Amino acid sequence: MKIAPSILSADFGNLAAAVRQVDGSGADRIHIDVMDGRFVPNLSFGPQIVSVLRKVTQLPLEVHLMVQNPENWIKPFADAGADIIMVHVESTPHIHRALALIDETGVKAGVVLNPGTSVDAVNFLLPIVQQVLVMTVDPGFSGQHFIPENLEKVDELVTIRDRNPELNYEVEVDGGVDAERIKSVEIHGADVAVAGSAIYNDKADPATNIKALKAAL
Repeated sequence: MKIAPSILSADFGNLAAAVRQVDGSGADRIHIDVMDGRFVPNLSFGPQIVSVLRKVTQLPLEVHLMVQNPENWIKPFADAGADIIMVHVESTPHIHRALALIDETGVKAGVVLNPGTSVDAVNFLLPIVQQVLVMTVDPGFSGQHFIPENLEKVDELVTIRDRNPELNYEVEVDGGVDAERIKSVEIHGADVAVAGSAIYNDKADPATNIKALKAAL
């Protein structure tokens, strides 16, 4: 299973250094949470951060847009160097258009499900995405408690994919994943796990924490 460190839990004053700490230590991609203070009650990063991080790592950069009207931000983040852009199905009445805009930029498109949203809400989108992100916490802040019931969505998404060979998306889990939880996430069939606090908010250094996550698999 792939590991995606979330820089939302890193030192905001040293983000480039935080990415260098995990680059080459087992991280498979970098997860960048973008929040507008409207769709979720917090503010975070803009396209400029992606531009900076693009210069310090060759790892894929996945941008998780937790914003209203994500259509307005797709091109700026693609131009800044994002490799994957993911939008919440709940964030826009024009989710198909948003995903089509991502596709037009040439980067991979992903759709995100909040804890209270069922897989039914994205069934019609599965043929046009390369990523489905299942939130296992309420979005907006790092360090929240894992909601295990949402792993049932992972089961459902994996089953749908297995039964339909034309579908080609990865299933990702984001929220509360640590060395104790990651094995269950893997058992349910997730392809990617986002980890923030478990990597950056521990007494050990981030590289050691990634190795601990990998060892738990």
